[in-house]
Amino acid sequence: MSRRTGARRRLGSIRLSLVLLALVPSVTLAAMWGVTTIQMFSEGLRLRDQTDLSRSTGAMGTDATLALQRERSLSAAWLATPKGSRAALDAQRAETDKAVAKLVGQADAIEKAPSRISDRLYSVLGSVGSLEYYRDQVDDPTDITAQQALDQYSSIIDDQIHAFQELSQVDDGDLTSQAGPLVGLEHAAELVSREDAQLTLAWPTGHLDDKTWTQFTELVNTRRWLVQDQVLPQLTGDAKAQTERILASREWQTLQSVEDQVLASRNASPTADRIALPDARKRWSAAMDQLSDRYAGLIEQQTAGLLERSAEKADALLLKAALLSTGGLLALLLCVGMSWRITRSLSRRLRGLRRAAVSLAQERLPDVVARLDRGETVDPESATPELDYGHDELGQVARAFNTAQRTAVHTAVELADTRRGFQKIILGIARQSQNLVNLQLSKLDTLEREHTDPDILKGLYELDSTASQLRRYEENLVIVSGERPGRSWTEPVALMDILRSAVGEVAEYQRVEVLTEEEVYVAPPAVADVIHLLAELIDNATAYSPAPSPVTVRAQMVAKGLAVEVEDRGLGMSEEDYASFNEQLAVPPQFDVVALAGDLRLGMFVIGRLAHRHGIAVTLRSSPYGGTTAIVLIPHEIVVRETTGGGAKDGDTPEDGLMAADGQGARDAGSGEAPQRADVPEKSGGGTERAAGSVREPRPLVTARTASAAPSATREVIPRRDGLAPLPRRVPQTSLVEELREESAPAEHDGFTDDFTAEAAASSLAGFQRGTLRARDDDAEPPHDEEAAEAPRHDRAAPVPSTPPADR
Repeated sequence: MSRRTGARRRLGSIRLSLVLLALVPSVTLAAMWGVTTIQMFSEGLRLRDQTDLSRSTGAMGTDATLALQRERSLSAAWLATPKGSRAALDAQRAETDKAVAKLVGQADAIEKAPSRISDRLYSVLGSVGSLEYYRDQVDDPTDITAQQALDQYSSIIDDQIHAFQELSQVDDGDLTSQAGPLVGLEHAAELVSREDAQLTLAWPTGHLDDKTWTQFTELVNTRRWLVQDQVLPQLTGDAKAQTERILASREWQTLQSVEDQVLASRNASPTADRIALPDARKRWSAAMDQLSDRYAGLIEQQTAGLLERSAEKADALLLKAALLSTGGLLALLLCVGMSWRITRSLSRRLRGLRRAAVSLAQERLPDVVARLDRGETVDPESATPELDYGHDELGQVARAFNTAQRTAVHTAVELADTRRGFQKIILGIARQSQNLVNLQLSKLDTLEREHTDPDILKGLYELDSTASQLRRYEENLVIVSGERPGRSWTEPVALMDILRSAVGEVAEYQRVEVLTEEEVYVAPPAVADVIHLLAELIDNATAYSPAPSPVTVRAQMVAKGLAVEVEDRGLGMSEEDYASFNEQLAVPPQFDVVALAGDLRLGMFVIGRLAHRHGIAVTLRSSPYGGTTAIVLIPHEIVVRETTGGGAKDGDTPEDGLMAADGQGARDAGSGEAPQRADVPEKSGGGTERAAGSVREPRPLVTARTASAAPSATREVIPRRDGLAPLPRRVPQTSLVEELREESAPAEHDGFTDDFTAEAAASSLAGFQRGTLRARDDDAEPPHDEEAAEAPRHDRAAPVPSTPPADR
């Protein structure tokens, strides 16, 4: 089995596969919708939170930055001329405290911000915490120099600018690109403010040292590069126009002119440690005051505009996320609904197809087979309704199924016709064979009546026994073909006669012991079948047990009916075989030529047919002797407790006579109590002899049941009207063992002494039975002339070979 086939099998049913087919895309779409919705809402909410934080911190800290720049300039002026007024410085410090307080008050919002932003803002909060110390150093320099105090202001402002830069980095690329030039402008303004602080601190002395001049030069060059190469190329719109106006203003030109003079003053100074400053303090201060205001206004305006655009962008993102989420949800629901509807439709169609297949396999086809078994005519077209499932793949499967079910029904009809034809052929052959067997038995009857030589009669009796067994096998064929054997009765038959007849149809009847004391009868419709069933079981028992071991037949009434046990002393079978045979016998057997040909157990098939025909239960089990015990439970419905007359045959041929328990009498059960002994004249050694006794004198087969009779005496022989020999007379105590016989005077017949033999007794009993049947025929028909008087006939005097017995 391939891996793909194994995977398909592991999926289970097609319905589960369809459910998974609809569930997997639905779950995937739901997950994608959820992730997309969360991401879009997260971006909008994050941008809005960041915008709110930027506003709450004073336009991303711009207010605090500008306030600190102005305070630094005033602190530098105070450090340069301590004797001046402090009013402006104190006022600016108050403004700076307000801006810083606004920044510090957003500690909770800063904590919720992204780590890159919160880290920068926490650094700003830490640096402004030391602002009071540096103010004290400005007011009274004791620990640090003036330049160091101004550098601390510059450090705090640098942290502010970096925080401004982090706040401007948002998930929206457009907003980030717009914030980049604004950060550059603020940095350029910071560089100009540092230049002003250094010049303000140096104006009173009129010169710069070499280190301060170098720092000033770096500030000027950096600012010019930043403005010309970084800020202007990135600015767009109104921000670029305003910046260009500032750069083209007279104040800016003045500022650059002073810077150029300071840069050139080093070359004119005699020493490097004292670089003289140009006399341009008023022009610088005037230009710086105007440029600072214009710079601050530009930065505040652009920052406010950026925050406004950021807020609009956040709202737009949230609205877009809501719309897309709603649309995605509707699309998801539509997709899921369509998937489940298609899946349910396919599942419903598949269930319908499955129900049709199950209905065909479990209802329609068995019903067709049952109707065919009953012999009804079945129209394959009406028995196989068409399935219409459209023109898609399922429709193609349905059409293929229609073809399959039509083929199955046609095949069942053809097989049933073939089977019925075969059964008819078997039945015809069996009926013809039965006729030949009956004719053979009739011829044997004639020969037995014509001959009195014991040797000749022995051969005729052996042929008669073989013919009786052959008749049973022919009846097997009739039963296999579904018909009933031709023998029938009109009156109940005694149990003892049933058992005797069954034993008489077995080749090795001498080994059979019949033990019963039940005075019950079997209903006429079941007599022939019960005899045949018991004969098959007894024949099996004799065939599968070694000679001369006995086969015991017991019969006794039980709670559920009449129980007959047939027990042998053979090798038996395994428990699996017993279970298999009992399972076969528990259900009605069906005629199956293939099965019978593969495992020939015709006897079991016949037993099962006969048992189920009358509700008889047959069970096989191991025997205590090691062999097999067959238990036949005959229900009360076919067991008769009392009867008012002897059983009689209805329409049997003359050859179908009554067979005695030892197998030497007639082949069928006769009247309720068969005669046990009869006298026939035989020619032996020059005189007529009387024969009495049973065939198996050492061990009788059954406990004989005989009617009392008067002691035998010589009676006058009255000739019959048809010229045949008169009927033989019964002799009391013939069937009893020697120990049970009563003492009586020896009887004399025609002046001859008795020379009793088994052959003579069997001949007497058979002659009595033939004569009884002849008498009935004479009463029913007018007398007519026939040729030759018939001699009595009896069955087997010794076991003779027969056809193979039915298999177990």
